Amino acid sequence: MTRKLFAEFFGTFWLVFGGCGSAVLAAGFPELGIGFVGVSMAFGLTVLTMAYAVGGISGGHFNPAVSLGLAVGGRFSWNELIPYWAAQVIGAFCAAGTLFVIASGVADWTPGGFASNGYGELSPGGFSMQSAFLIEMVLTGMFLIIILGSTSAKVPGGFAPISIGLALTLIHLISIPVTNTSVNPARSTSVAFYAETGAVPQLWLFWVAPLLGAAIGAAIWRYVIAPEESLQGIGGEGE
Repeated sequence: MTRKLFAEFFGTFWLVFGGCGSAVLAAGFPELGIGFVGVSMAFGLTVLTMAYAVGGISGGHFNPAVSLGLAVGGRFSWNELIPYWAAQVIGAFCAAGTLFVIASGVADWTPGGFASNGYGELSPGGFSMQSAFLIEMVLTGMFLIIILGSTSAKVPGGFAPISIGLALTLIHLISIPVTNTSVNPARSTSVAFYAETGAVPQLWLFWVAPLLGAAIGAAIWRYVIAPEESLQGIGGEGE
């Protein structure tokens, strides 16, 4: 169990450091900034690379919503859910703190939004709370369906991290203008406390919507799309 938790810690650290780091350090760099497309790719690449690196140990969740969805989908033990959540949130906070120290090494730098998520005035496109809740719920639900499908015994083995990483890239391409894209409560929580934009009071949405969406998506997979696979264990959950 300890190895699993360390794997989730490092995987979530890499997701936040790489994904949010690309937004904080590289997205707006004068003339050479990577923009929305680059940030989207960065988040996808963090999941793809760490899924290959440590997925064989912990299953490669790196996201409380994914862990919940896999439990609902019958691929993960409910008894391990809270420890996984703790490892993921701690890893995310360590990454955000490291990123803050690095970013503050520039004279006159201010954190601003610090890659945090939000709706209304904190939405990059000014989208409402209802829009933010719906897109976070729908995209997390689809993400779980993709994860469960990609790790099914009926598809070729070894390619799941690629499809999952590409799915997360697509999710960011769709929703960065709406919420700055969460679909991951640990990612949202870690950077919100460093932002200057009042992101903390809006954190409730970036827990409730992804968790609800993950549960719905996993239930759809388990009971509608592939009920015959409901008792199959997810690949790569080592001891």
